[in-house]
Amino acid sequence: MGRRHPDWLKVKIGSGEQFTKMKTLLRKAKLHTICEEAKCPNIAECFGCGAAVFLILGDICTRNCRYCNVKHGRPLPLNDDEPKDVADSVKQLGLKYVVVTSVTRDDLHDGGASVFFETVKEIKEQNKKCKVEILIPDFQGNTDALKKVIDACPDVINHNIEVVEDLFLKIRPDGNYKTSLNVLKNIKKIKDNMPTKSGFMIGLGENQDQIIKTMKDLRNAGVEILTIGQYLQPTREHIKIRKYYTPEQFNDFKAIAIEMGFKHVESGPLVRSSYHADKAFV
Repeated sequence: MGRRHPDWLKVKIGSGEQFTKMKTLLRKAKLHTICEEAKCPNIAECFGCGAAVFLILGDICTRNCRYCNVKHGRPLPLNDDEPKDVADSVKQLGLKYVVVTSVTRDDLHDGGASVFFETVKEIKEQNKKCKVEILIPDFQGNTDALKKVIDACPDVINHNIEVVEDLFLKIRPDGNYKTSLNVLKNIKKIKDNMPTKSGFMIGLGENQDQIIKTMKDLRNAGVEILTIGQYLQPTREHIKIRKYYTPEQFNDFKAIAIEMGFKHVESGPLVRSSYHADKAFV
């Protein structure tokens, strides 16, 4: 049997003191990370240098995107201690930059915006010098929910477009491309100096014109930080990979994005939305 992926997609296996410390602390606090839930290929690198993306609102998503490895179904009740538990873990690990994301919770009246608010506030209260980036769902276009998370004063707000528009119905049946673009536009309308970020995967059957159109749409929505990565099929039940893009092709997309006016671009086979997030902020 041949190799499953090209050589440039090889990743390190997690090890080392910091990696073990991260895993132990997260289990002790009963916290989730998107790094683990979504089988991120960069988990060894990020955990090894003390970086993690905290997953709030539980670990069960109300949507069923065909690329995502996060569990979906009926979520469990919220953990009222979650914001404080995340903040405590950030303090224990001495993190200077934190990303907080969530499963999508369409069952909640505000999509979980109030929990984002409390989590950001708790982190900043306990960790005065820590920068906080939030990676939010679309809140079903709820502007009040969006205002709530902005009121928490995160340092960056990320909302991923995930895939090109023509593949949305097939791959993100419960999402909407224009709703996601409007989320990004509305962030700037509510607070024009809030840094915004978005990203998407390629290798799902899109073409180059569709990739470039997506970049243009995001730039026109005011997005300043962009991530582009290779889709990797988590299990046999998920949508299949249609194409492997080379590192050189990712570099070409980065050059095009920079020319469009993005302030920072991470584009590569193993790039995920929070990869080198601290560097992008700087």
